[in-house]
Amino acid sequence: MLGLAHLDRPFDYLIDEAMDQDAQPGVRVRVRFSGRLVDGFLLERLPESDHGGRLAWLERVVSPEQVLTPEIARLARAVADRYAGTMPDVLRLAVPPRHARVEKAEPADAPDFPIEAPDPAAWHAYDGGAGFLEALREETLHPRVVWQALPGEDPAERLAELAAVVAGQGRGVVIVVPDQRDLDRLEAACARLLGEWCVTLAAGLGPTARYRRWLQVLRGRARVVIGTRSAVFAPVHRLALTVVFDDGDRSLDEPRAPYPHPREVAVLRAHQTSSALVIGGFARTAESQALVESGWARDLVAPRKAVRTAMPRIDGISETDRRIAGDPLARSARIPAIAFDAARRALADGRPVLFSVPRRGYLPSVACARCREHARCRSCHGPLQMSDRGDLACRWCGRPELRFVCQNCGGTAVRALVVGDRRTAEELGRAFSGVPVVTSGGDKIVGEIDEGARVVVATPGAQPRAVGGYGAAVLLDTWAQLDRQDLRAAEEAVQHWMAVASLVCPHTDGGRVVIVADAALTPVQALIRWDPVTFAAHELAVRRELGFPPAVAMASVDGPPAAVAAFLAMIDEPTGTERLGPVPLPPGVRPPAGFEGAGEIERVLLRTERVHGRELAAALRAAQVLRHARHEDTAGIRVQVDPNTIG
Repeated sequence: MLGLAHLDRPFDYLIDEAMDQDAQPGVRVRVRFSGRLVDGFLLERLPESDHGGRLAWLERVVSPEQVLTPEIARLARAVADRYAGTMPDVLRLAVPPRHARVEKAEPADAPDFPIEAPDPAAWHAYDGGAGFLEALREETLHPRVVWQALPGEDPAERLAELAAVVAGQGRGVVIVVPDQRDLDRLEAACARLLGEWCVTLAAGLGPTARYRRWLQVLRGRARVVIGTRSAVFAPVHRLALTVVFDDGDRSLDEPRAPYPHPREVAVLRAHQTSSALVIGGFARTAESQALVESGWARDLVAPRKAVRTAMPRIDGISETDRRIAGDPLARSARIPAIAFDAARRALADGRPVLFSVPRRGYLPSVACARCREHARCRSCHGPLQMSDRGDLACRWCGRPELRFVCQNCGGTAVRALVVGDRRTAEELGRAFSGVPVVTSGGDKIVGEIDEGARVVVATPGAQPRAVGGYGAAVLLDTWAQLDRQDLRAAEEAVQHWMAVASLVCPHTDGGRVVIVADAALTPVQALIRWDPVTFAAHELAVRRELGFPPAVAMASVDGPPAAVAAFLAMIDEPTGTERLGPVPLPPGVRPPAGFEGAGEIERVLLRTERVHGRELAAALRAAQVLRHARHEDTAGIRVQVDPNTIG
């Protein structure tokens, strides 16, 4: 696999008679290309070649294991075309590296764990839930739904039940979740219902263990695969259901070219294999809403009465609320009186309280005290942060800033823009004297806390579950999430808020959430009413009006100005394509690999109608082919279709 765009096509080789038995489609091979040995996959056996020149011989078959199935090969090709990438880059995500000892080990026997039909009662709480389960049991029906989980729902239990319904009929399931914490809970739930029929695939397993489990799936000794991003490519036999949960979580953003999102890969795979698809979460993305509004997928939501019964009481306020003015304790703790009261009542009842802050660290974002310009690193232009010792350092590259000088006004002092979890815990420890304070974030994440009064301070995605649920939750510094220069800022804020609120017990048990934000804001209203569907429809409508994904097809080209200009000159753009930029790379987006701190990096956006999306991807790929054929591949540009961050 050469990884160059102009070589992204099959090549014909002759097969020696001695290799005839082992050289089957899907095996790993070694071939000689331009005088050097390279690795590849044997895609197909043909009786003759249409190549007019002389053919080289296949050097050797690395292993007779047919690791690239026809289905995954088709999927990899479709993903590469969708994202203007190369098939070898996709295959590096789809097929793990080989471990010879694992392949040669005696294959394990198929599990004899009986899979019993799970209790369907929880799914019957959703409109159409019973019919959805019946459709999953029918091999001729392939339901595609976008599922909104009820407040307080345990998604791991529900997903395990879906897997048991399908696997009990001898068919395959793939479930993708954002991170290891979600995976651990899902693994525990699946173990009870599926036993050894379920296999976990995640990078944290290590290459040997991961390859061993991957081979179990390939050899048909596991029917259910659960994992993170790349698990969406798992070679499950008789695939009948693919699930992507919490598709708006940034952990699902693939950092390697061609940057495919598991949701889009799952959509392509469901279409190619005529299998069922579930995209679920407490919140909803505009992309998922677009699938529903197009008619390709259907809603799976609970009646409003069930939602109101399950949700906690949610209050939104303004940070300028007059109730703060006469409360010095609330001011010192950065919480208004109504939030402090909710926390105090929960603690008095012996229940834990969750405080959610958007950033970890002490002061993770600082600005010039004179002109309020964001403090940036002189090396890589990343944001500066301050430790509890008062030291400044870059949040991206870690370089210490020993003598800060503002590039805008020359000021030498800084002020806090965002307060991190450690500083917040410090403040709350003084506000709630005698109550244990637990922090969760960064490299110190707490999975679960026991019952009892305590204060928990957590960053997004790191909030621990509480046995019996939290008595109250307070969402602080919400402006830091809503005011980001990012197309998805409001969507991600709602996703995080709903994830926090889902950990709080229902209002019938006294559960309460206070969000320190203006209740009139549309994202805040989505939380107060617990209505992610209407919010997603609003987001999609706004993006249609403004011309942003998923309403349109868009691609970004990032790199040094000269390289970007040269690449754009090679693109044969579809009719009606707009160019936006060049502009500096948006804040928070890392430069292309190898160009950190290498000077100015620009971004140009290409926008066209959704129906011309494939044409735009093809044009970008053709330009990549031309660039590499001219040996201009050292220019260091990055091409992304439907980039995660637009700015």
